[in-house]
Formats: sequence, structure tokens, C-alpha cells
Amino acid sequence: MMAAMTPHDIRQCFELQRQASRAQPDVPLTLRRERLLRLSKLLDEHGPLLAAAVQADFGMRSPRLTEVADLFVLRSQLAHTLRHLARWCRRSRVRTPLYLQPARGWVERQPLGVVCVIGPWNYPVQMTLAPVIGALAAGNRVMLKPSELTPHTSAQLAALVAQFFASDEFCVVQGDAATAALLASLPFDHLVFTGSTAVGRRVAQAAAANLTPTTLELGGKSPAIIDADCDLQDAALKIAHGKLLNAGQTCIAPDYVMLPRGNEAAFAEAYRAAVARLYPYFEGNPDYASIITPRHLARLRTMLQQAQTLGAEVQVMQSVPGAPAPPPQGIGDGVGRQMAPTLVFGATPGMQILQEEIFGPVLPVLGYERLDDAVAHINAGPRPLALYWFGRSEAVRDDVLRRTVSGGVSVNDTLLHIAHDRLPFGGVGDSGWGAYHGEAGFLRFCHQKPVLVQSRWSLGPLLYPPYGARFDRVMALLRRLL
Repeated sequence: MMAAMTPHDIRQCFELQRQASRAQPDVPLTLRRERLLRLSKLLDEHGPLLAAAVQADFGMRSPRLTEVADLFVLRSQLAHTLRHLARWCRRSRVRTPLYLQPARGWVERQPLGVVCVIGPWNYPVQMTLAPVIGALAAGNRVMLKPSELTPHTSAQLAALVAQFFASDEFCVVQGDAATAALLASLPFDHLVFTGSTAVGRRVAQAAAANLTPTTLELGGKSPAIIDADCDLQDAALKIAHGKLLNAGQTCIAPDYVMLPRGNEAAFAEAYRAAVARLYPYFEGNPDYASIITPRHLARLRTMLQQAQTLGAEVQVMQSVPGAPAPPPQGIGDGVGRQMAPTLVFGATPGMQILQEEIFGPVLPVLGYERLDDAVAHINAGPRPLALYWFGRSEAVRDDVLRRTVSGGVSVNDTLLHIAHDRLPFGGVGDSGWGAYHGEAGFLRFCHQKPVLVQSRWSLGPLLYPPYGARFDRVMALLRRLL
């Protein structure tokens, strides 16, 4: 484990990067590509080390899960970025309006300078390095602060980044919430934060003191709407996969399901079958992640207990008969935190389970009489990070998309919009602001500088004072040409 940086070290690293960014405001394409290739090499050569570190932090999380949900996603983004970077970096020519011709105009895409990334614990490799890809592609320097809840992964990232990058290019800062607060108070050129809405508000307030622009990827209660004509078994399988990947500790996991009233029993049966197919057993299953800490597990159990006390029906999934027995004591300290998937029926608005983002393998199921009721329920709350719709009718789908606002959408599936390299990823309202991934991420970390080059034949002097009859004639002509 590497030692955390002191506040003095952090400020010194920031100044080093700031001075380097000001000394080289124009970062050549070749250098940007070379930095991305180094990051790619880091993942290719040391992916197993990072997966082992994630496993050590969770106590039980399969390296294969880290491979598909963290490393593969990053490799895909890197390949896409490298393939298109030359085009993204080119100046963007724009049409000049008639009244300014024969001047020419274009937009230069310049690095912002120094970007800070404060990452989360749930996908501690992917969600920390994904914004770094966009920031490096745009020519920026980066300071990355991973979560203190994943100390093994943070230490491994710090060691590997120091091996592949100079500290004035890209460095990792380890530390706790106080370290994150210190970083948020520094005058970065951009700051990316991924985490809870409550902490996101504090980060935004701290950054505002320096007028630091932010990208906030937060969370929220992402709904899954089941239409009356959908294939219930297929929907249940995809919702179970999206909900139970990483044991529900996913910012875009379906937080609750809305289905036509009267289908609750059928959905429960389909969901139970889907869970049995994906995870025949829970305790000791290497494919099924543990809850990150005892404190997080206790919160989920308290949430369930409150719902049950207030009258909700709680259905805890059971392992398939004949599935492997729980391992002997001592195999992975996360075994005791592998929480069984749970359905909740009859939840009411006063319950914690419908007020807070769940972030675990607990899925409330709400019935609706008309689609309008489902849409009204969603629109009555904060705007979610994701929305999922399952059905066959394109007209109904488009109606739902028109009448709801969410950070992103997957139709007839869950989670996968985050894996589409050409789709921006981000929130809206309480679920965050700003987006990254692909060209959207590249542009997020650029300053798009407008440039106008005047011609020697400029007509601008016709609009100079002193104003008079000639000015009036010219303005009348220009108004007709608009």
C-alpha cells in the first residue's frame, strides 16, 4: 500500500501540472496519442493486478466481472478514441454569415489545462479512468483521486500510473474525504466527480469558489417501465442482470420497476427464474459481488426492515436446491456481505426504499393502472440518471421518451447505453450535469475557441460612427438579408 500524499504534496503536484499546462497550451496530436497508448498498455499489462486489487477491496468480486465491467469498457473507449482522435482535434470550420463576409471563421479545440477526477468505489477502475481518457485525449493534465473505500485498487492505480506517466502529466492522489475536499478547493480548469448527489452538491459548491467548471455524474432512482405487451420473461432477465451486476452497486442500475397492476405475481416468478439462471447461489458465489462494507450492508437491511414494518411484502430470493454449499469460514472476507436478491411489493412513498437511491440488490415493484400514472410518478421525483423501457410498440416507446427526462435510456435492456462509445454518458438535474465518453467527452474537456479572420475587404467600417443616413441604409439592407 502506498502512502497518501500530504496536502503540501497535493498542492505541489497541482502547481507542477498547472505550470506545465501553461507552458504547453498546444499539445500535439502525437503526444496525446502516445499518452493514450501508455494508458492502454497499462491496462493490457496489469489488468489482472487491478482485478485482484478490486477483489481484495470488495472481499468477493470476480476478476471476470472486473474484466467485463471495468477493463473491457475502458479498452473499447480507448480504441474508439484513438481511432477518431485526429478528426476530433481538427479545427471546425463554420459558415460565415453574409453580413460578415468575406471574413472566415472556425473553432479551435484547445486543452483546458489541468483536470481533476474524483472517482467512486463501485467500479473503481472504469469509473475513475473513463473521464481520464477524454481528458488526456483533449490534451489536458490529470490529477485522479480514487475512493478511499477501495484502498487496494487506489494504491495499485497510484503505483501503475507513476510507472507509466510523469507526475506533471497524470498522477494519482490517495486519501480520504478531506483529501477530496482539498482537491475540490483548488483552481482546476475542470473537475469531474462521480458519487452521491449529496456529496456532489458540496463538490460543486467548493469548485464554484474558483469558477471551476464541473462534470457531476451522480445517481438517483432509475426506473424500469414494463409495458403491457412486453415479453415478461425477457424483461425480468434483463432487469435482473442490470440490478444484480455488482450486487446492485451500479449508479445506473434499475432502482425500481413499474408494471401494469395485476402482473406482480407473474413478474415475481419470472424474476425468481432469472435470478436462478444468473446466480444459482449467493453466498460464496464468485460471480456475485459482496456489498462493499458492513456499514453499507447495514443500511440496506435497515431499509428493508423499515419497509416490512410499514406493511410492504419482502420476498428474499433463495439459492437453487442442490447449488454449491457455502464455503468454509475464512474464504474471502466479503462472503458474509453477499446479500440475497430481494423483491419488495407494496412499498409506499414514506418508506426509505422509495426515497433514497438503493444501491444494492433490493428491487421495489410498483403497479400502475395507466401508462400516464407511471410517467407522472417518474416526473414527480428528481430526474433519474437512467430510464429503462420494455415493450414492443414504438409509438408507446417514443411517447415515454418524449414525456420523461433522464440522463440516458436503454430500450428493452438495461445498462448498455453506457457501453456505447458514440453515446454521451451523464446525468441531468439531481442526477448530475455534463457528459463524457467518445467525442462528447473529448469536447467536454476542450475549450472551443472561436476564431474570426477578417478580410482586407471588410464591410465593417460601414457600421462605424458617425451614424447617419448611410448607416440607416446599410442596416435596412442587412435586415432584409437576414
